[in-house]
Parts: sequence; structure tokens; C-alpha cells
Amino acid sequence: MSRNVIIALNSAWNLVNFRTGLIRALVADGYMVFAVAPDDKYSKQLSELGCRYIALPMDNQGTHPLQDGLLFYRFWRLMRKERPDVYLGYTVKPNVYGSLAAHALGIPVINNIAGLGAVFITNSWLTRLVKGLYRVALSRSETVFFQNEDDRSLFVEKGLVRADVTDLVSGSGIDLKKFSPSAPPERKTVEGKCRFLLIARMLWDKGVGEYVEAARMIRRQYPGAEFCLLGFLDVQNPAAITKGQMEQWVSEGVVSYLGVADDVRPYIAEADCVVLPSYREGTPRSLLEAAAMGRPIVTTDAVGCREVVDDDENGYLCRPRDVEDLAAKLERMIQLSSEERAAMGLCGRAKMEREFDEQIVIRKYLDAIQAVVG
Repeated sequence: MSRNVIIALNSAWNLVNFRTGLIRALVADGYMVFAVAPDDKYSKQLSELGCRYIALPMDNQGTHPLQDGLLFYRFWRLMRKERPDVYLGYTVKPNVYGSLAAHALGIPVINNIAGLGAVFITNSWLTRLVKGLYRVALSRSETVFFQNEDDRSLFVEKGLVRADVTDLVSGSGIDLKKFSPSAPPERKTVEGKCRFLLIARMLWDKGVGEYVEAARMIRRQYPGAEFCLLGFLDVQNPAAITKGQMEQWVSEGVVSYLGVADDVRPYIAEADCVVLPSYREGTPRSLLEAAAMGRPIVTTDAVGCREVVDDDENGYLCRPRDVEDLAAKLERMIQLSSEERAAMGLCGRAKMEREFDEQIVIRKYLDAIQAVVG
């Protein structure tokens, strides 16, 4: 007898990049997996994982009640047709409207709160609305996974979820075979020669502005230092950095924009240090990838980011939104010898093996699903 699982996210790109290991493990365990997300250029890759892809339109950034009502109906219609044994929800709208639809049909739900994003950084009507929707959507969930203790504590304290159904996972985990240690890049003997790399969606909330300002400060004293950016530009997000802004920074000679890449490994391999001055995260995948490949990290002492770095062991923590402190930590990284940076990178790899192995996350999911479907 086949067991059906629906796994829903806000993009096929997200499914391919962050949930491939879980989908493959579910298929190998005998589940029929329905991967649900809006259609994009990554959709075709999902069929290669042995699952069935179902395109479901989703206005990820909008807050229009009619559009959200339509999304709830789409989820409800899909689940009434496929009758999954369990529904796995990720990202805000699948977590809210997919869960509500599953609850209405008596389908068990397992949620993953991967990060609270910009909405929870501010206190606005939208924050209150999202909290209210979460409270209702998570009220009957079997398990709600969080990626850091801060987010779990916040949800429990605000009454958005019962403590007894919560659990922690180490982000989406990291494939330690795919992201294996690489030798540090060879640099010509130039004072201050060090390549920094920020991998993220180009959003102000990711600390991109602070990164650029810190680059200006550093390059005055260390003109050999390089500051690179890799990730989606002009995304549909109120905090998005425009193409014009990026072009201005590049023409100024402060940073290099490397565009978008499906495979970030060659870029990490060419970097001496990976940087993410984000204001808040779930567990940032780019930092897990960097640490797994043996690169030291500079990131903020902020929710989600601090979990990846043991300060002064596999990287440095700086204060959020503090350009001078960020620049100071970047300068410390420059002043290290290549051997010292390599030693930091090895500490990061060991931390990934202990705490962030993708197999640990997958095992937790398989156990939670088994507890529900029997």
C-alpha cells in the first residue's frame, strides 16, 4: 500500500536546492511524493528526483485577501484529490494556507519554520496579521520544526504554537559529500589580498548595504581586498536592492557582482572568507555550504547566524547593522595568515559534520512522518 506525501514550498527552485535530499529519502523509503510549488525553470529537475511535480500558482509577496483565499482553495482542491497521508509545509504561505487546507480535510501536518524574515524584524499590522495566521494554521499540526531556538521560543511565548509539538532541526542540513573541503585559493603576495564573498538574495535585510560600506572602509587601507556578491537581484521583495543600485556600486569599484549560479561551489572555492551580515535568518544555507567547504565565516551575532559560527574558532561574529564592527572583523580576517584561515575553515567543517549533516535532518523527518502514518 503506497503512502502519499505532499511537500509544498514557495518555489521549485527552493525545492531543488534545499529539499532534494529529503525527497530522495522519502522516495527510497517507499513514499509517493508530490512536490508542490509555483512553476519556474527548476521545475523540470524535480521529476529526476522520482517525485511528481504539481504546479500551484502562489503570490508569495502579496497580502490581498482574495488572492490568499484563492490559494487556500487551490491547496484544498489539490489535497481533496490526492488525499495525502501527511502534508509537509515550508515557507510562509504553504505553512499557512496549505496547513489550513490540510486541517480542513483531516490530513496530518508537519511544518517547518525556516526563518521569520523581514516581517518579524518590524512591528507592523502585517506582523500582527502573519502572527494571527500562524496561530490558527499551526494549532492542529503534529510537529512544527524550527531552525533555531530563538524562533521556537518566540512562537511559544507568543502563543503561536504549543511547545509540546515543536522540535529543532539544523536548517535544511548540508550534503557533506557534495560540499566537500577544498584547498584555499593561492594568492600572490600582495598586502591585504583577500577575497570576501557574500551569497544571498540581494536584499537590504541580508546586510548587503553594510557589506558595501565596510568594503569601502577596508579598501582604503587594503586595496588588494576583493568584495564579491552572488545571488538573485531585483527579486520581488520590498527590501530588494535594485539593478541600478548594484550597477552604481560596481562602477564605483567597491564590489564585484557575480550574478546568479546554480552551483555555488566554484565561487566558494575561490573565496578566502564568506560573509553574511544578515539581520535575522532561520539557518543560512550559504554559511553551511561555506563551512562545509572549509571556509571561515564573518556573520552577525543575530538569530540563525550565530548558530553557524563559534566566535574566534571557525569565524567571527559582528554586531548586526554595525558597519564599523563588520569592517573590524573583516580586517581581522585579512590580517590572519592563509594557514590560520585554513585552520578556521577546518574547524567549520568539523562543526558541520557534528551538527549540520543533512542526514540528521532527514532522519528527524522520516521519524516524524512515520509517527503520523504508522
